[in-house]
Amino acid sequence: MSSLKIKVSVANRTYPLTIKLEEEENVRKAVKMIESRLQVYEKSFEARDAQDLLSMCLLEMAIKLLADENKIKIDTSIENQLSDLELLIDKHL
Repeated sequence: MSSLKIKVSVANRTYPLTIKLEEEENVRKAVKMIESRLQVYEKSFEARDAQDLLSMCLLEMAIKLLADENKIKIDTSIENQLSDLELLIDKHL
């Protein structure tokens, strides 16, 4: 796996990163997503401090991540229940 050195800019600060080549697209998408949310927060709230805006952005993304993890747990539970039902049906056929 080859690595790639890139620079990304978040909240007007540049960060040098060394990433795997196959991660570049996701890293750049993540930066765009963060920048987009920062703009929304900057327009919507009185907070102008970059730290406050980044904190709100981080909180929003963490909440979404937890919601997605909970959905995955529920989906897995449903899959397991369906498999159990399928086994019961197969036994009675």
